[in-house]
Formats: sequence, structure tokens, C-alpha cells
Amino acid sequence: MKEFIEYIVKNLVDSPDNVNVNCYEGDRGMVVEIKVGSQDIGKVVGKKGSTINALRTIAMTVCARLGRKVRVELVE
Repeated sequence: MKEFIEYIVKNLVDSPDNVNVNCYEGDRGMVVEIKVGSQDIGKVVGKKGSTINALRTIAMTVCARLGRKVRVELVE
């Protein structure tokens, strides 16, 4: 999952070297933390949160097929 999210986010931003994706198991399933440069936060969030919501939907769909829950967070 980490590589999948990282691939998508790196192709969205202007500075892919500043992208950092961390995955860990939380108490309610997998947690994916995305860190990007301050100039790229708007690109990852999208207009009215559409891009980050789409990313969350894709991640939830993939994990649902595996029988897992996932939470995607954008960390500043």
C-alpha cells in the first residue's frame, strides 16, 4: 500500500523528492501518513478536498478487498 500511495502522490506534486509516506498499524487498522512540501499541499488536497478524498477512496477500496481498514492522513 505504501508504494502505491507514494507513486500516486509523487506524480501529483512538483517536488516528488519531498514526498514521504509512512504506514503503520493503528488500533483500528492501517494508517497511511503522507508528508509533502508546503508548496505542494494544495495539489494533494485538491479543490474542496477532492484529490485527497479520491486517494482515500482508492486506498479504502484496495484494503477492503484484502479485508483490512485503512485511514489516509495528510501530515504537515
